[in-house]
Amino acid sequence: RAAAVRRIVPRFLILFFLGVFYYGGLDQPIERIRWLGVLQRIALCYLFAGLLFTFFRPRALVGICVGILVVYWALMTFVPVPEVGAGSFEVKKNLANYLDSVLLPGRKWNGTWDPEGLLSTLPAISTCLLGVFAGLFMRNEEVTVKRRSGIFVLVGSALVGLGFLWGLQFPVIKKIWTSSYVLVAGGYSLILLGAFHFTIEGLKLGRCFDPFVWIGMNALTIYMAHNIVDFGSLARRFVGGDVHKALGAWGDFTVALVALLLTFLLARFLYRRRIFLRA
Repeated sequence: RAAAVRRIVPRFLILFFLGVFYYGGLDQPIERIRWLGVLQRIALCYLFAGLLFTFFRPRALVGICVGILVVYWALMTFVPVPEVGAGSFEVKKNLANYLDSVLLPGRKWNGTWDPEGLLSTLPAISTCLLGVFAGLFMRNEEVTVKRRSGIFVLVGSALVGLGFLWGLQFPVIKKIWTSSYVLVAGGYSLILLGAFHFTIEGLKLGRCFDPFVWIGMNALTIYMAHNIVDFGSLARRFVGGDVHKALGAWGDFTVALVALLLTFLLARFLYRRRIFLRA
């Protein structure tokens, strides 16, 4: 456990400050620093999910995961927002947005609140725990590929159904990461995981998906590269100007496609040379 914690905490710090760097780092007034963003949320979810996994058994983790979703629902539904009241999920009128406006320092992505804000990080931890459960089940060698894929699809479908059912009262909203959104997004992810697992491991068609392996092995590097390198401008050097005009309505799409191709080429270059950058 001590060794696990020594790995988790430094990795959390690296991911968090890479996130700060991604949104401009310290080259701006302190009140303009975006302290919470995509990488920062990943870092926080990794920290808490990692520590929970280190100190609790899987059965207890399931209870914690469900408990987090219920607690978040209760807070968002029953805790009143000043001048608004309780139970509102509208923009700037819900508890998550209100707490960001009051407690979150620095720059907020949406002015007074952030889609990766303070309170909404709580259910995002449950999203991370769903990944933990999927990983644990994936490592169970007693289950065949076909059965494992089927269970992923079945459980994923159940989560999607439960999520939309819960969404009748607690709407499926990504920007405040509602508990219903956790179930729906997690469910669709499990369905896709099951489908890909069966296709790659069951049908042995893994080579068809090599480009995704290139990206997956250097996901953090590619994410940061898009912040430093303007792939769109590079793409326009190939299909901009008169070529863009000649393509008409397809011009912007072609630029985006070439930018994506350049991203895959960078990922392939790193993969072929066994260069893997990790936090």
